[in-house]
Amino acid sequence: MKNSKNIVISTLVLFAAIVGLVLFLNREEEETVTETENSVKKHPPIENQPTIGEGDAPVSIVEFGDYKCPSCKAWGETVYPKLAEEYINTGKAKFSYINVLFHGKESTLAALASESVYKQDPKAFWSFHKAVFDAQPANQNHDDQWVTPEKLVELAKAHAPNIDMKQLEEDINTQGTMEEVSKDDQLVKDFSVPFTPTIIINGVMLEDPFDYETIVSLIEKGSVKEK
Repeated sequence: MKNSKNIVISTLVLFAAIVGLVLFLNREEEETVTETENSVKKHPPIENQPTIGEGDAPVSIVEFGDYKCPSCKAWGETVYPKLAEEYINTGKAKFSYINVLFHGKESTLAALASESVYKQDPKAFWSFHKAVFDAQPANQNHDDQWVTPEKLVELAKAHAPNIDMKQLEEDINTQGTMEEVSKDDQLVKDFSVPFTPTIIINGVMLEDPFDYETIVSLIEKGSVKEK
């Protein structure tokens, strides 16, 4: 009787160990798959890119965005303010913007203008950047034209008044900042940016840029690693 009881106990212990091992291996596999799906080759270089936040912040967040993109406008109005308040302004993360040209000529015009403003007055870039998105018409059809050199200069006069407006006009009309825009376009290709906005946090590309819980999780994970 005693031997039978011992056999039963041993069997139960062995079964529990096998179940635990299977669950552990499955969990490891799931984590590996998730990481493989979301991780990119490396984090995009942010040197010479418009960046806001503390330079030594442990977490780097990059937005690949397009001034003609309605989703980018929505992201800037709904997700970015929380991100700025909770992480950028508190020194936990820095945020960089890289131009995407998915919507053609107007995307390029806006990118040329933003690069000109950044080149002349990096601090004024962010107010101009926001103003361009704010000027995007509600319920915009991608084919509707609203980005023009005149409109961009008008926005700069209101939101980046200290820059040289003649230089801005020249940079827009003669593609004077095309070198910087082309570097951004190459990064879009290098990182196989699938849509806008695409958000990358410390080398991890979000499947859903509006998933704030995942954004917070990645930032907190990056902060812990740095410590």
